[in-house]
Amino acid sequence: MNAELAAVIDRARFLLLDFDGPVCKVFANHPAPQVAATLRRLLVDQGVTIPADLLDEPDPLAVLSWTATLNRPAVVRRVDDALRAAEVDAVAVAEPTPYAREVIVAAHHARRGIAIVSNNSADAVTQYLIARRLAAYVHPVIGRPHGDPGGMKPHPGPVLAAVRELHTHPEECVLIGDSPTDIEAAQAINMPTIGYANKPRKYHSLTKADAIIGSMAEIATALHPGEL
Repeated sequence: MNAELAAVIDRARFLLLDFDGPVCKVFANHPAPQVAATLRRLLVDQGVTIPADLLDEPDPLAVLSWTATLNRPAVVRRVDDALRAAEVDAVAVAEPTPYAREVIVAAHHARRGIAIVSNNSADAVTQYLIARRLAAYVHPVIGRPHGDPGGMKPHPGPVLAAVRELHTHPEECVLIGDSPTDIEAAQAINMPTIGYANKPRKYHSLTKADAIIGSMAEIATALHPGEL
């Protein structure tokens, strides 16, 4: 077993999971580039000029993040609402991450708390958990702050919100994420981190994490050695 992973898991009373990646692939069957294009059209309809470097952006969260520069709160909320609706549709056909369910159930049986901290909307995350019969195992669900894209990870606010709801301290938790923004948000409050490199190219971007895994099965095994 990965020694760094074992050390981090052994210390953690609470597991904080990013959603898109460690739990499921949100836009696997509801293509993200189409959602991003829909958000751009909404912005144009509101009289917003889209910068050249955003015209082909495939990530709808990047489009939403850019709206923080507009100083037009009503427009930002409208874009956020449109993305939330798309995410709710997407999670109905999302692709579960292999061994994500096993991690959540294993953490429950090991008496570890499980939370989700995501830049996706809390409504979409909750809908997914309900549909997959996982909602009873996960609390809290912290999604992006509505209408405030500047408050998304790597801002530590969502991670801090989870810590507060768990009535714990960052040092008693570990955040598992597949993006440098996850690692940065957690480390800003001295929370241990595990990088989920679900693609080989991600290993390099996650080197600041305390441990790196290539499969969520490694987490499940660390929680319940010998059972997978």
